[in-house]
Amino acid sequence: MRVTSQPLPLVGQDVIINSVDSYQIHLTVSDGSCDKYPAKQHARNVARKLGVSHGLIFIAGEPTINYRDSDQGRAFRQRRYFYYLSGVDEADCALTYDIGLDRLTLFVPDFDLRQAIWMGPTVTREEAQDRYDVDRVLYYSSLQPELLSWLTERVQNSLMYMVHQSETPTGLPAELPVDSTLLMPAMNAARGVKDEYEIRMIRQANKVSALAHRRILEQIQKMSNESQIEGSFLNTCISNGAKNQSYEIIAASGPNAATLHYVRNNESLAKKPLVCLDAGAEWNCYASDVTRTFPLKGEWPSEYVSNIYKLVEQMQEACIKGVRRGVRFLDLHNLANDIAIDGLLALGVLKGGSHAEIRDSGVNKIFFPHGLGHHVGLEVHDVSESEIMALDSSLGATRFRSGVNTTTFHAPCTLSAPLLEEGMVVTVEPGVYFSSLALANARKQPYAKYIDFDVASQYIHIGGVRIEDDILVTANGNENLTTAPKGDEALAIIRGSS
Repeated sequence: MRVTSQPLPLVGQDVIINSVDSYQIHLTVSDGSCDKYPAKQHARNVARKLGVSHGLIFIAGEPTINYRDSDQGRAFRQRRYFYYLSGVDEADCALTYDIGLDRLTLFVPDFDLRQAIWMGPTVTREEAQDRYDVDRVLYYSSLQPELLSWLTERVQNSLMYMVHQSETPTGLPAELPVDSTLLMPAMNAARGVKDEYEIRMIRQANKVSALAHRRILEQIQKMSNESQIEGSFLNTCISNGAKNQSYEIIAASGPNAATLHYVRNNESLAKKPLVCLDAGAEWNCYASDVTRTFPLKGEWPSEYVSNIYKLVEQMQEACIKGVRRGVRFLDLHNLANDIAIDGLLALGVLKGGSHAEIRDSGVNKIFFPHGLGHHVGLEVHDVSESEIMALDSSLGATRFRSGVNTTTFHAPCTLSAPLLEEGMVVTVEPGVYFSSLALANARKQPYAKYIDFDVASQYIHIGGVRIEDDILVTANGNENLTTAPKGDEALAIIRGSS
């Protein structure tokens, strides 16, 4: 730890601070052991969002679970609501926060000799107290007595707040003062704006993702199958301390890139014009979400491919510039759609109407069927107080409805459009796609008159182009947390590896 103060009157090598002097003290912490996850502050944030001065928050962590009909344990992934209040990435734990006493209590598994011999010992109370930002650590066997004690001593009309009432611990009275409707919205609201610690975790996840994306660009000319792309990405992430992925890797080549969540990753790269790689590492339970589209050689194989990439690049750059506090994210989504419409009109894919007519028909959703982005945090599609994209009822639904009638496309759907706030982290991920299935369905729709299907068919082999970065909303604009190479920089890396 380094301590500095200003102003500092100096005499030789001595520092003299007079009692009447005004000075500022700045602390710089260099010892990582002091950098605990801010669980207590998160608990207070949630209590503020609940708007109550008394009560008990109870939340259970993820238990150890075996696969069905198997003695093999399911891969552990900590429950994100629990992690937000604890910073604990261990199985079989629980947590309470007494709002009135401002007391955060972590319950860890009781010692089990067989578990310790086979799998290693679970965290002890002493280790947990040192490791985590909590007031008390007790063993799980103390949970029931602690809850009964709170019920006996609770302030009149105070409630126990839970995310799901079905998670009520056993051994408690049948009639409990439980509320299971308010905690989740309060936690969603608290999680929407990230603190400095969370932003550092997301930034670090992006750093590892950038290493993995760069490594693939260096290797791509030697690869022959999508599976090698997935394998390389995982290898780099795990080798750099990020064992878990934020989501299933999408390594889609050629026409496969028209499938938004393509995860088979098992086809040959032969004769494919490009790869759409959507992959992001996780760091201490915090996600990154990164998409890059690139050719298999150091140049775009045709003007068709190059033109679509440049169009999506234009969409993304314009929208990133617009990210700042006080902006409606929905307006940026509209901007991306407007740029896409103009670009597809210029390429001849769209025809026969003005920009406004085409926009109002909703035909653009055939080529850009998803929203511009979402929050990123403890989930890759993180929660917030209200949906980042929302439908203004005065604009009508046609403009935003997906070109394919399916609930898997999360287009704008609510009636309130929230503003971006400082500390939010959002993705900006425009895309243009040429799906043979979507185009076949479009032929049957009223807006088919606006599509030149002969021209559109010449782009089917491309599949789709998507570019995605994670953007932090700052006090004065934004910061791009994603450092993975893209555009001309990515092409230069591919050329340099030959």
